[in-house]
Amino acid sequence: MSTEISPTNFETELPASEHQIQDVQQTQCCIVGGGPAGAVLALLLARLGIPVMLLETHKDFDRDFRGDTIHPSVMEIMDELGLADSLLKLPHAKMRQLTLKTNEESVTFAEFSRLKTKYPYIMMLPQVRFLEFITAEAKRYPNFQLVLGANVQELIEEDGVIRGVRYRGHGGWHEVRAMLTVGADGRHSRIRQLTGFEAIQTSPPMDVLWFRLPRKPEDPEVGMGRIGRGHILVMLGRSDSWQIAYVIPKGGYQQIRTAGLEVLRQSIAEIAPELSDRLEHLKDWSQIAFLSVESNCLKRWYLPGLLLIGDAAHVMSPVGGVGINYAIQDAVVAANVLSKPLQAGNVQVRDLAKVQRQREIPTRIIQAFQSLVQQQILARVLNSDQLFKPPALFRIPILRDLPMRLIAFGVLPAHVKT
Repeated sequence: MSTEISPTNFETELPASEHQIQDVQQTQCCIVGGGPAGAVLALLLARLGIPVMLLETHKDFDRDFRGDTIHPSVMEIMDELGLADSLLKLPHAKMRQLTLKTNEESVTFAEFSRLKTKYPYIMMLPQVRFLEFITAEAKRYPNFQLVLGANVQELIEEDGVIRGVRYRGHGGWHEVRAMLTVGADGRHSRIRQLTGFEAIQTSPPMDVLWFRLPRKPEDPEVGMGRIGRGHILVMLGRSDSWQIAYVIPKGGYQQIRTAGLEVLRQSIAEIAPELSDRLEHLKDWSQIAFLSVESNCLKRWYLPGLLLIGDAAHVMSPVGGVGINYAIQDAVVAANVLSKPLQAGNVQVRDLAKVQRQREIPTRIIQAFQSLVQQQILARVLNSDQLFKPPALFRIPILRDLPMRLIAFGVLPAHVKT
């Protein structure tokens, strides 16, 4: 759980800048990281008239193999903002159910049509389109500023309080001074590194290879899991392609790479024969992205003047695809809690601690659920040549509703305070 600290017992001394600063800008809230958490928080604050600057390291949002799932809880948040209908006009696909197929049987383990929501599906939308959509909406407000190509390197600390950041880009070094700095810069967070925060680690027994294969018009509109002897493959449908997750034992990537691409293609064909006629599109290892799966949660998400959210505060396993869902809910809670202190010009440590208190328990619960799935199902499949039999709960609708609701909404889902 969170621990209260105050400026007087914050002992970290950050060095003064040794760089020639080209300009100093002032804002109320500086958000580092233009992913789902940072972009949504910036929009929420901008709507309330709070000056906010969003800094993104890259020069655009177009990175491959990022999460593309928009869960029902996020769609409800978009609806609360009056943006759901516009978002649905973008080209997308919908997953209305998730099925699990073994060599012997097929089981539906999540049927989203059973959910009591206006959005009983998972929306598959390339993350670049989602981020462009959110930031375009934020640009409607004159108090919002987006800076692309801003590589944040340093925190500004004065009298034990974080007062902003220094970033490199656009031909030199720049300073952004802010009442509140938010680190939303992902699992490899620079802000997290600068704080030296300690994380509680778990050890997922797997890694993932991500790649894409063409999707045909006659292919089903569902998400599918395929389990063979010692192998797991997950298929997530985009409008024109399948995003494939080939799950491997932890540390097994080099062995697969050494065996060669043809051996990988043969393994995929054995698990999912329906993909055999399109595996020729997988021609080079450059088409395959390697994800080292990890899961952790910081013991503390804040310092005076600084808050971490999303993967910067808690790295999520890909099980259930809930990372974006939880990152955006972090942003909603942060906006709900901090908007009035920001408007009043007085953000206290207790305000930052309140954000962690509201989001830490849901995060720990979903990570425990992911760990259970990894250890009791995925690890057993990956480390065995025996035929896998789906757990009994997958066969009983009333029992499988709980995991489905965890995937769709998470624990204690957040809503926009109006």
